Amino acid sequence: MAPHRWLSSAFALVLTALSWSASAQSLVEMQPQKVGPNTYYVQGLAALGSPANQNFISNAGFVVAPQGVVVIDALGSPALARRLVQKIGEITPKPITHVIVTHYHADHIYGLQVFKELGAQIVAQQDARTYLNSDTAAQRLVASRSELAPWVDDNTRLVPADRWLTDSTTLELAGMRFVAERVGPSHTPEDLAIHVPGERVLFAGDLMFAGRLPFVGQADSNQWIQSLDRLLRFDVAVAVPGHGAASTEPRKDMGVMRDYLTYLRSTMGKAAKELVPFDEAYSATDWSRFEPMPMFRFANRMNAYNTYLLMEKESLGGR
Repeated sequence: MAPHRWLSSAFALVLTALSWSASAQSLVEMQPQKVGPNTYYVQGLAALGSPANQNFISNAGFVVAPQGVVVIDALGSPALARRLVQKIGEITPKPITHVIVTHYHADHIYGLQVFKELGAQIVAQQDARTYLNSDTAAQRLVASRSELAPWVDDNTRLVPADRWLTDSTTLELAGMRFVAERVGPSHTPEDLAIHVPGERVLFAGDLMFAGRLPFVGQADSNQWIQSLDRLLRFDVAVAVPGHGAASTEPRKDMGVMRDYLTYLRSTMGKAAKELVPFDEAYSATDWSRFEPMPMFRFANRMNAYNTYLLMEKESLGGR
């Protein structure tokens, strides 16, 4: 190939890459929304993680405390975490001192290394260590490096907490009080919800999905329902879910989650008890109440199947 033709082709490839990158960036708008006097969150998309959205499918929050900034969850890629750091810097010059992790699912933790490099202390519930040291976590990261490239790559790593919590506790961080409520095992074994009493804000983690269907996975849905009931006892004006818009009506929006989990358990529990095959039970179930919700097509059948297996196990006394 002639030199000028090679240069033209290379230049075209660069332009294509830049165009793709700009396009990806334009699809991922990140705008902090104020939900308390000193509390903000950024809202991820109701979508599956992809290169186009940089895995921006979950929420993160931050509180500007007297002595620094406390972040709740770290988003789904280092690139997103860096953008969040930039957004925080536009609001306050205070340093980011702590990151509290609600749970160690990929879309909430792949940005942790960015905060760690800034010197922030990471706080999480100790049951996450089992997942961190598992083949599942390692394999998920390998797959993400391929599926979410270039935003998750060989430099992306799993970051453990600096401080592991054993139970519900009150934390004094950066001059402000945070209540870390242990609500797992529910969505995950290590679930934490973070109540900020001085702000009347609750970060519910993935116990709450607002305006979209959750991914139930192999969760303990009975414990999940009980944990939602516990969260409703907090005196809050706003609840920030792990996914979806912040709620100024926590009781109503948590009620939607509770109703969905209860419906899964009742319908799939009845089928499992009566030995009705799953496919038959799923087809016979009326899902019309939940079908309009975003992510129904991606999540509902899997949620129902996992709940069917759970109820089958419970019916045999395997809790």
